[in-house]
Amino acid sequence: MLVLSRKKNESIVINNDIKIVVVEIRGDKVRLGVEAPREVPVHRREVYDAIQRAAQSDDAPIES
Repeated sequence: MLVLSRKKNESIVINNDIKIVVVEIRGDKVRLGVEAPREVPVHRREVYDAIQRAAQSDDAPIES
Protein backbone atom coordinates (compact mmCIF):
# COMPACT_ATOMS: atom_id res chain seq x y z
CA MET A 1 0.00 0.00 0.00
CA LEU A 2 1.28 3.42 -0.92
CA VAL A 3 0.92 5.84 2.01
CA LEU A 4 0.95 9.58 1.31
CA SER A 5 0.83 12.56 3.65
CA ARG A 6 -1.37 15.50 2.62
CA LYS A 7 -2.50 18.68 4.33
CA LYS A 8 -5.82 20.48 4.02
CA ASN A 9 -6.52 21.51 0.41
CA GLU A 10 -3.74 19.28 -0.92
CA SER A 11 -4.57 16.51 -3.35
CA ILE A 12 -3.43 13.36 -5.08
CA VAL A 13 -4.14 12.34 -8.67
CA ILE A 14 -4.86 8.78 -9.77
CA ASN A 15 -4.60 7.67 -13.39
CA ASN A 16 -4.62 11.27 -14.70
CA ASP A 17 -8.39 11.67 -14.25
CA ILE A 18 -9.23 11.03 -10.58
CA LYS A 19 -8.40 13.71 -8.04
CA ILE A 20 -8.75 13.26 -4.28
CA VAL A 21 -8.57 16.41 -2.15
CA VAL A 22 -8.30 16.74 1.63
CA VAL A 23 -11.23 19.08 2.27
CA GLU A 24 -11.18 19.19 6.07
CA ILE A 25 -9.34 17.68 9.01
CA ARG A 26 -11.16 17.73 12.33
CA GLY A 27 -9.86 15.63 15.22
CA ASP A 28 -9.59 12.03 14.05
CA LYS A 29 -11.77 12.58 10.95
CA VAL A 30 -10.73 13.61 7.47
CA ARG A 31 -13.19 14.81 4.81
CA LEU A 32 -12.15 13.95 1.29
CA GLY A 33 -13.43 15.33 -1.99
CA VAL A 34 -13.31 13.07 -5.04
CA GLU A 35 -13.36 14.33 -8.61
CA ALA A 36 -13.76 11.45 -11.05
CA PRO A 37 -15.41 10.80 -14.39
CA ARG A 38 -19.11 10.02 -14.01
CA GLU A 39 -18.60 6.46 -15.24
CA VAL A 40 -16.15 5.69 -12.40
CA PRO A 41 -18.01 4.40 -9.34
CA VAL A 42 -16.85 5.93 -6.05
CA HIS A 43 -18.12 4.44 -2.77
CA ARG A 44 -17.21 4.40 0.90
CA ARG A 45 -15.77 0.96 1.75
CA GLU A 46 -18.82 -0.15 3.76
CA VAL A 47 -21.13 0.73 0.84
CA TYR A 48 -18.85 -1.09 -1.62
CA ASP A 49 -18.86 -4.19 0.63
CA ALA A 50 -22.68 -4.13 0.82
CA ILE A 51 -22.92 -3.86 -2.98
CA GLN A 52 -20.55 -6.83 -3.36
CA ARG A 53 -22.55 -8.92 -0.86
CA ALA A 54 -25.79 -8.11 -2.68
CA ALA A 55 -24.24 -9.05 -6.02
CA GLN A 56 -22.99 -12.36 -4.60
CA SER A 57 -26.39 -13.22 -3.14
CA ASP A 58 -28.01 -12.43 -6.52
CA ASP A 59 -25.60 -14.91 -8.14
CA ALA A 60 -26.26 -17.65 -5.58
CA PRO A 61 -28.25 -20.61 -6.91
CA ILE A 62 -31.85 -20.77 -5.74
CA GLU A 63 -32.59 -23.98 -3.85
CA SER A 64 -36.10 -25.42 -3.87
